[in-house]
Amino acid sequence: MEFDLTKTVVAFLAVNAIGVGALMGAPMGMTESTILTMVLPSMLVFGALTLAIGVKFGEYRAKAA
Repeated sequence: MEFDLTKTVVAFLAVNAIGVGALMGAPMGMTESTILTMVLPSMLVFGALTLAIGVKFGEYRAKAA
C-alpha cells in the first residue's frame, strides 16, 4: 500500500483518536479537560515531529538505495 497525504493524515488522526478515546475510557484520575487540553496537543505535536522525521529518513533511504 502506498501512502499519500490523505492516507497519512487519516492514519495519523485515527491513531491519536484511539489513544485519546482509550485514555478517556480508562478508569484513571485524569479528567476529560486534562486529556483534551494537555495530553491531546502533546500527542499531536510529538506525532507530527516523529512523522516528519520518519518521512525525511524514508526519503534519505530511498535516495541511498
